[in-house]
Amino acid sequence: MYLWVQAFHVIFMVAWFAGLFYLPRLFVYHAEATDTISRERFKTMEKRLSILMSIAAVATIAMGIWLVAMLGWGWFVNTGWIHAKIALVVLLVGFHGWCQAQVKKFREDRAKGSATYFRLMNEVPTVFLVAIVILAIVKPF
Repeated sequence: MYLWVQAFHVIFMVAWFAGLFYLPRLFVYHAEATDTISRERFKTMEKRLSILMSIAAVATIAMGIWLVAMLGWGWFVNTGWIHAKIALVVLLVGFHGWCQAQVKKFREDRAKGSATYFRLMNEVPTVFLVAIVILAIVKPF
C-alpha cells in the first residue's frame, strides 16, 4: 500500500508543479496583453488552471500526510530531511497562495506587476522543486 500512496503523491506533485510553472507564465502573457479579448481569455485560463492546481496541491499534501502516518511518529521525529521538506512545502503553499491572489487581481483588473516581475516569479517553483527532490531522494540528513 505504501508504494501506491507514494506513487500518487508523486503524480499529484507533478500536476501541482505543472500548474505552478505555467500559471506565472500566463501572468507574464496577461501583463503583456493589450486587447480585451486576450485579457479575458487569460482570465479564463488562469481561473481554470488555478482550480486544477489547487486540487493537485491538496491531493499532494494529503498523500504526503498519509505516507508520514504510515511510517509512524518515531520515524518522523528521527528523520531530519522530512522536516526540511515540510518547511519547503509550507513555503510552497505560500507561493501557491500568492498565485491565487494574482489570479484574483487579474480577474478584477487590478494586477500591478510587470511582465518582468512575473518572469522572475516564474522561476520560484524551480528552486522549490530542486530542493524538495534533492531532500526526498538524497536524504542528506
